[in-house]
Amino acid sequence: MSDRPKIGLALGAGSARGIAHLGVLRVLEKYKIPIDYIAGTSMGALIGGLYSFGLDVEFMIKFASELQSRSWIDLTVPRQGFVRGDKIQSMLQLLTKNQRIEDLPRPFAAVATDIERGEPVVLSKGALATAIRASISIPVVFKPISIDDKLLVDGGIVDRVPVSVVRQMGADVIIAVDVNKFVAHQPVRNMFDVMFQTIDIMERKIMNTTILDTDILIRPQVGHISPAHFHRVDELVAEGEQAAVDTISTIGYVLKKKRSEFNPQ
Repeated sequence: MSDRPKIGLALGAGSARGIAHLGVLRVLEKYKIPIDYIAGTSMGALIGGLYSFGLDVEFMIKFASELQSRSWIDLTVPRQGFVRGDKIQSMLQLLTKNQRIEDLPRPFAAVATDIERGEPVVLSKGALATAIRASISIPVVFKPISIDDKLLVDGGIVDRVPVSVVRQMGADVIIAVDVNKFVAHQPVRNMFDVMFQTIDIMERKIMNTTILDTDILIRPQVGHISPAHFHRVDELVAEGEQAAVDTISTIGYVLKKKRSEFNPQ
C-alpha cells in the first residue's frame, strides 16, 4: 500500500479559457503537489496530454503565446466542419513524437463524444495526438475524427470536467479545474460567439451533477474572456495561477486528512 494518497487532476473544457490550466499547473509544481493521474476534456485534454507526455509548463506557455492561427487552421468546404484538422494533427504528432498513451510516463485519458450515439468515449490507449485531436474537435468547427468505428467530437458536450474518469483511473484525491463558467449577457458578435455561448449554456445544464464527486475544485475567473480569444495567454495563465494559489490551503488540508487515513497512528 502506498504511503500517500494518489492525486488525480481533471482538466476541463473551455477552448481558449483552458489556457488557464497552465497557470494551475505552474502553481501545483511550485508547491510540489504530485500529480499521479490526469484526465482531460477538450482544451484540458490538449494541455493534460502534452503535460503527461513531459512537455514543460513554461515551454507550453511560450508556445501558446507565439502560436499563430494559420499554423493550425486548415479551412475546408464545411460538410462536417470548417476546419479539416490535418494541420493540428500534424502539429500534435510532432509535439508528442507519435507517442502512445499507454507508454506515457504519467497515466492519462482524454474524453471525447461519440456524436452518433451521444455517449462519452474515454481514450486511454492509442496515439496520444489522435486522442487529443478527437477531444478538441468542437462540432461544426472541426471535422469529426473516426476512432474504432466511432465518429468522435469534443468531449465537453457530455463530460466537461472528467472527474469520474480520473477517479476510475485510481485517484484517491481529485483536483478538478473548471474554466468554463457561464456568464450571462455575454456580447454575441459573430457566429463563433453564438456557437461558444450555446455550448456554454448546454454544458452548464449537465455540469453541476458531474462535478460533485471532486475533492477540490479550482475555478479560474475567466468567464469574461471569450473562448475564442487565444491571444490572451498572459491574462489566462495569471487567472489560473491566482485560482490555484487561492486553493492551496484547501489542497494541503485535504491531502493531510487523506494521508492520515493511509498512515493511521
